[in-house]
Amino acid sequence: MLKRLTIITITLLTALALTACGTPEGDSDEAGGRVITDSLGREVSVPETVESIVVLGNAPRMAVYLGLGDMVAGYSGMSSGDISPLTAYAYVTRDAWADKSVVGTDSSGSTSYNSEAIILTGADVIFCTATADVADRLQRETGIPCLALEQGTLFGEDFERSLAIMAGACGVTERAEEISAYVDECFAELGSLTADVPEAERPSVLSAAATFRGPHGIEGIRVNDPVMLSVNALNLADDGSEGAQSYTVDKEQILAWDPEYIFLDSGGVALVRQDYAAHPDYYAGLSAFNSGRIYQYPSSTSYYDNMEISLANCYFVGSVLYPERFAGVDFEEKAAEIFGFFLGEEGYLDVLAEYGAYYGAVDISDE
Repeated sequence: MLKRLTIITITLLTALALTACGTPEGDSDEAGGRVITDSLGREVSVPETVESIVVLGNAPRMAVYLGLGDMVAGYSGMSSGDISPLTAYAYVTRDAWADKSVVGTDSSGSTSYNSEAIILTGADVIFCTATADVADRLQRETGIPCLALEQGTLFGEDFERSLAIMAGACGVTERAEEISAYVDECFAELGSLTADVPEAERPSVLSAAATFRGPHGIEGIRVNDPVMLSVNALNLADDGSEGAQSYTVDKEQILAWDPEYIFLDSGGVALVRQDYAAHPDYYAGLSAFNSGRIYQYPSSTSYYDNMEISLANCYFVGSVLYPERFAGVDFEEKAAEIFGFFLGEEGYLDVLAEYGAYYGAVDISDE
């Protein structure tokens, strides 16, 4: 999970290190700008004041979280007609960014950025989540400083570092600190409500119908799912490895695990229903199906990871698994707070529900 951001401005003993590698805010260069070291260790000179940016890869989402949406002059991503509420940052900016330049695509296997279109935006800085050769090429071809960021693992320190670099370059370091602190506080709350549950009393769960490289049926699972870990649930798929993973398993393995609760990505529910129609006897062998303990939550993976949806998912899972412990947490109010904090849209829960990505029990036998 995210740790609190720290600004390295402590003593004169650190001054030499700052001169060598830079801070998120950057050091002054001879031309009056700043030198910032990006996620790839590239030292990039940027203007003292940044007023306009181009964001590529996962950087558009970071810009929205940091409140920099108005500074975006160009971005890579989907056309407005292809944006769904599951790509939350893009959905809330679809009108404001309607006249912004789409300067490339990040489609898997066919990433392509248009340097000429980027030049025409007149941006002060480019932010990208790309390799060094791509960042160097963009900077060389456009003449615009290009800062490379890490892709950002959900709730990971790499996401924190990327936010710090973008925030430092754009003068919103306090907002990055707020994000870090807010996520820390949420995880502290989630942990405090569930940490003392004896292991023998922890409900067994499975994260299924996971979204990775597209939607999957029940056989698509998540291992080391941070949502389940946040509330100390017993994810039967966890195998002692490190880091979250998603892959498909033999459906017979799910029968062998026989979790008490199954949580489905909303995007995979239709596939699970299709499978149920073809193989009802299989599902009749699952305790979660027979007890009505199959739930759905919005798919959090849509054009990379959506932190606000995943964080809301944590509270939903906690409220389902431990209703007494979460009695003092109103899920709808908490979700409104989360969506308001990250997106500026407290009513986003309703937007998701209208799209079919609601939070709640799901009857997979109901077509």
